[in-house]
Amino acid sequence: MHRPVRLRTHEWFTVDDSTLNVALVYPMQGPAGMFGPTCETCARLAAEEINKAGGVLGRELRLIEVDGGAEPRRVAEDVEALVATGAVQGVTGWHISSVRQAMAPRIAHRVPYVYTALYEGGERTDGVYLTSETPARQLLPAMRLLNEARGVRRWFVVGNNYVWPRHTARAARRYARDSRGRVCGEAYLPLGADDFDDVLGRIERADADAVLMLLVGSDAVRFNRAFAAAGLDQRCLRLSTLMDENMLLGSGPEATVDLFSTAGFFASLADRNTMDFHGRYADRFGAAAPTPGSLGESCYEGVLLLAALIERARTLDVAAIGAAADTVSYEGPRGLIGLEGRHVRQRIYLAQADGLDFNVLAQLRAPHELS
Repeated sequence: MHRPVRLRTHEWFTVDDSTLNVALVYPMQGPAGMFGPTCETCARLAAEEINKAGGVLGRELRLIEVDGGAEPRRVAEDVEALVATGAVQGVTGWHISSVRQAMAPRIAHRVPYVYTALYEGGERTDGVYLTSETPARQLLPAMRLLNEARGVRRWFVVGNNYVWPRHTARAARRYARDSRGRVCGEAYLPLGADDFDDVLGRIERADADAVLMLLVGSDAVRFNRAFAAAGLDQRCLRLSTLMDENMLLGSGPEATVDLFSTAGFFASLADRNTMDFHGRYADRFGAAAPTPGSLGESCYEGVLLLAALIERARTLDVAAIGAAADTVSYEGPRGLIGLEGRHVRQRIYLAQADGLDFNVLAQLRAPHELS
């Protein structure tokens, strides 16, 4: 069966039973648009490798791109229309939590949805699977390590004004208290913020030891530059749970002194899985391709997990996929990955900026391993 489909965000494309179409939802505009290109290339590499190995249920996996940087309600409407018309049989990609919250209730009971962005935790919608880092496994051990190694007690939170930063900051208050510290100030800015004078003044007056950055994309880049220009990088460190190599490049080496990041993947990791991934990526896209940092690479993971879920269940039925999910595993750039409660189990690292790259300092201990 062949039928043409067109939505406002897409050119015409043909749907037929020989393909398995997946909506790839990633930012093409806004603060997160700066790493949209690496999301697209990493996802495309995964799809091409899956197809070379025989596809999914014998069908070619094809990515249908959707701009996840648009207003959340509009993104949700566009993806729901793709699902309702049968144009796509799955959804994945990196996009902010506001988009996920708008989309999940509309689509997750109809098609499997693999969300790849680090997020605030707590997603329980049936049919949603997460390759992403969460505060308990990412932020808690990082704050504890910096408390022990650098004596950080006083944290100042700077984030964008939406669900991920707000909920993560709530967790950070508990984590700081657990280390005999506290959050001494918080500031939330709209997406697209470019004036940080007031926030920088508040950080200085609070005499913070560290700033927890919960800013997206180019907002974090501009903050890094303003932070360094104000000389605050000489008096307190920064920790971000959303900072990849593309954002380092945008910030510049003079703006990333004493900047730490925590993630499940860094381009500088030198293990076999990571090096194999980089080799295939470079062979496919060349030296001028976008750097496949943790945010873009998560889309590679998302495509792999979606394919593994469907293959394991041997069906596109959402309930059957859910019943088999805990037995699903795959091997990718982050190593051998399995699921627990619809979240992947993965190693998470703390790294420090070193010019335009990250120096990975430690693998973080999971909460149940912390004394």
